[in-house]
Amino acid sequence: MAVHNFFQSRGLLWVHTPIIAASDCEGAGELFRVTDLEGKAFFGSDAFLTVSGQLNVESFASSYTDVYTFGPTFRAENSNTARHASEFWMIEPEVAFADSDDNMRLQEEFVSYLVERALENCADEFEVLERDTTALERIKTPFPRISYTEAVEQLNQKGSKTEWGQDLGAPDEAALMEDQDRPLFVYNYPKGAKAFYMKENPDDPRTVLCNDLLAPEGYGEIIGGSQREDDHDRLLARIREEGLPEEAYKWYLDLRRYGTFPHSGFGLGLERTVGWITG
Repeated sequence: MAVHNFFQSRGLLWVHTPIIAASDCEGAGELFRVTDLEGKAFFGSDAFLTVSGQLNVESFASSYTDVYTFGPTFRAENSNTARHASEFWMIEPEVAFADSDDNMRLQEEFVSYLVERALENCADEFEVLERDTTALERIKTPFPRISYTEAVEQLNQKGSKTEWGQDLGAPDEAALMEDQDRPLFVYNYPKGAKAFYMKENPDDPRTVLCNDLLAPEGYGEIIGGSQREDDHDRLLARIREEGLPEEAYKWYLDLRRYGTFPHSGFGLGLERTVGWITG
C-alpha cells in the first residue's frame, strides 16, 4: 500500500504493462524466450518475458503524463546469488516534463517515504528480525550525489583498478558506500556502459543523463533511472550502434517521430530494497 499511497498522492496513475514483450528494454540479451510446447515462436515472431515495463510505460506517459507500473520482471542472468534474482518485482514511474534532477528528487522522496512507513508500521517485524533500526532513522533527504567521474576517482584513490568507461560492479559500489550512512546517487555514467534509451548529456556527450541509487550497509544498487532520449534521430543512432533490431523498436521510435516531450523515470527493485530495509 505504501507504494500506491506515495505515487497516487503525487498524481501518478497506476497502469499495467505487458508481461510478454517483443523487445528487450535493456538491450543486454538476458531474456527468457516464450514458445509453445514444440519450441515454436508465437505469432510467427519472437516473444520474451519482460525485463522491464519501462518502454511500455513511456507510451502511457505520452497519454496520461505521470504514471507508474508495479509488476514482475524477469532476467535470464547466469547468477545464483541473492543479488541477481531471475524473477523480481519492479516499481517503475515515468514522469512527463521531468529532467534527470527531477527524477533523482522523486527517487529520494520515494525511498525516504518507504523507510519512514516501515519504521512506523513494522516495529514488531524489525524486532523478530533483530534489525537495528538506528541506521534507518538516518535516512532523510536530500541524499548525497557524486558523478560517475568523481566515483571512479574515489575508487582509484582506494586502490581500485576500475577505469573510466567501465560500469561499476558490486565491489565498486561497496567501496563507495564505506563512509556513507544514507543512500548515494552516482549520476551521468558513460554512454557505452548504459542502455540505449538514456538521453545524451549535452555538457559531455560521452555520458548520459542517468543515475544509480546505492543503498548503505553493503546492499548496493536499489534504483536505476534516467532521463529518456527524446530526440528521434539520436535514439535511432543509438539503436543502430547497439545492433538492435530496428523493426522491434519502430513503435518506440514513433513516440518521438511526430512530436515529443522530455521525460524521465526509474525502476526500484522491490526484493533488494526490502532486503536492505529489513537487514
